[in-house]
Amino acid sequence: MTIAIGDKLPAATFKEKTADGPVEITTDQLFSGKRVVLFAVPGAFTPTCSLNHLPGYLENRDTILGKGVDDIAVISVNDWHVMGAWAQSSGGMGKIHFLADWDAGFTKAVGLDADLSAGGLGLRSKRYSMLVENGVVKALNIEESPGQATVSGAAAMLELL
Repeated sequence: MTIAIGDKLPAATFKEKTADGPVEITTDQLFSGKRVVLFAVPGAFTPTCSLNHLPGYLENRDTILGKGVDDIAVISVNDWHVMGAWAQSSGGMGKIHFLADWDAGFTKAVGLDADLSAGGLGLRSKRYSMLVENGVVKALNIEESPGQATVSGAAAMLELL
């Protein structure tokens, strides 16, 4: 069942690459008492994710944070090495969280997993964005096609804020 507006996020643990190595970040640490924009991509370094989805959030980071958002995070079903390399190459390291949902545990728990085996990617996340306040989903924008980044993009999120 897909998570819905008004639902509390399930407990999960992500990994994020830092200068000191990988750190674990729980949903509680990331969302408790905060207003957070979370967006998900099917895969780091993939064309739509790298050229269309991520850049909008990086370019609009300060504007988003200026609208009362405490943090921004991107999640993907990749390992923390890949997410760390993507953070470095995109210029996003230290600006937003690049969270590895390495086993798709969170992605499956929120019902936003997608079988992209036909495209050679296997189990991944659907492309979406959400506004989360104190661990509760306040807005949820799910793309119909993994190759689009319109309803889940930064511009659409800014309209909601």
